[in-house]
Amino acid sequence: MGATTDIDDNDLDWAQNLANKIGSPEAAIRLLLTICAGYPVALIYRGFIRSIPVFNVHHLFFALTGSGLCYFNYGVDTYHSLVAICTSYILMHLFYKSPTYLIATNFTFHMGYLLTGYYFTESNDYDILWTMPHCVLVLRMIGFAFDVADGQKPHDKLSKDQQECALRELPTLLELLGFSYFPASFLVGPQFPFRRYRRFINREFVQYKGSVQEGMKRLSLGLIYLGIRQVGTMMLPDDYFLTDAYANQRFLRKIFYMGLWGKFSLYKYISCWLMSEGALMCLGFTYNGNTLDGKPDWYGCSNVKLMHLETGTCMQHYVQSFNVNTNLWVAQYIYKRLKFLNNRTISYGGALGFLAVWHGFHSGYYMSFLLEYIVVTAEKQIEEVYTKSVVPHMGTVVESSWYSYLKLITLKFYNIVFMGFCLTPFIFLSYERWIQVFHFVDYYGFIWLSGWLIFYIFYKYSHTDNTKKSSHSIRKGEVFSKATDLSPTVGAARYDKNSTAVDANFSQATDLSPTFQSNKKNN
Repeated sequence: MGATTDIDDNDLDWAQNLANKIGSPEAAIRLLLTICAGYPVALIYRGFIRSIPVFNVHHLFFALTGSGLCYFNYGVDTYHSLVAICTSYILMHLFYKSPTYLIATNFTFHMGYLLTGYYFTESNDYDILWTMPHCVLVLRMIGFAFDVADGQKPHDKLSKDQQECALRELPTLLELLGFSYFPASFLVGPQFPFRRYRRFINREFVQYKGSVQEGMKRLSLGLIYLGIRQVGTMMLPDDYFLTDAYANQRFLRKIFYMGLWGKFSLYKYISCWLMSEGALMCLGFTYNGNTLDGKPDWYGCSNVKLMHLETGTCMQHYVQSFNVNTNLWVAQYIYKRLKFLNNRTISYGGALGFLAVWHGFHSGYYMSFLLEYIVVTAEKQIEEVYTKSVVPHMGTVVESSWYSYLKLITLKFYNIVFMGFCLTPFIFLSYERWIQVFHFVDYYGFIWLSGWLIFYIFYKYSHTDNTKKSSHSIRKGEVFSKATDLSPTVGAARYDKNSTAVDANFSQATDLSPTFQSNKKNN
């Protein structure tokens, strides 16, 4: 499972020369060119393939173009994805009548294969190797097995999400190849179920207009974000935060620089997702029903909610608007599948743990997801204290315009600064590097969170004590909720597979997916 890539020498020359002229790594240039190739692929499909009534031609077109683009990036290492797809196809037929075995063996194989690949290829940097598209493929294959297994269950025993994705009719190997190598999505996402691919091939979206125009808008936004990212990288490169020059800056300047750098780091992912989404729109793949004014909504595969992201004022807003489809996938196939544990905190921890392992072995991934959980939980606690104990004592001040502006500026500064702190381990990956950056900023995030935890414990103790004193009586033996005030499980409803109220509570608890019912345009 080595990381070697066998690519033709002539091919290597022009790609390497282009990379040298631009000043970017060759692997990054190949990735960008592959994403952009989704647009001519969409043009060819719409002009020559879409009208052909033989659907196998469609599957073959997507399988060949997608695998060809994969080979352009990774050479003979493309065989890893072929092994994964063919294994899923074999397991589907071997365990078709045994859904539990299908899910278990498929999950174990794909995660084991991916982690083995990480073991042999990971370094201290973010490497663009075959494992990058493979982690996208792993989610696609795991979700596919779940959908096949759900197709064996009675319709009324499935949740709404499962009913929409369950597969009653098994695909052919060619169909599965077309789905897995679908251009503009196999490299960086987004995730989507096999049912959407089948509906697209069956021409269910072809009568709706406006997809190309929306796709070109998304491409333009992607290029703008890519340009901002490149300028930001020149101003604040990653290595700068490991230098004495950064360490010797004033504290406020250091944390502000870290926040800006965090935004620029996110733009790397956002630009790729926007351009990939635009190509999918141009294919006519992303139809998501009609908007309130009756126009087609082409944002069914959006991986980022730009307006929510840029106007957000807390960490929770970042979680809700960034990598939306992956978060939706984790919520649907991991978090909700853990309902049997009857504990939302454990389910949430399991979902975040899966995400961390899926990314790789670096400690930075685990620290970032742990910080996400702690910060989002702290924000909910702060909102509780502010609403119950601060606002009632401020009178008309909270209604004044100057207070609204001051609150907005404060929250936005917090939003930018803390995003940089939480993202630091994710970017620097190895413990030796991200702990050094934290040392340069005096571990301010940990100190703030620890201080808040101590305050909140005393606040809850005082609040509970006052409540007891003001109560007329408390029945002896009364049973209180077992949910802890330090977790999002406060006031949680019981797990109920068919309860829409519980689904809403899941969304609020995890924030892995802001909605399970709609992915409407929000940009």
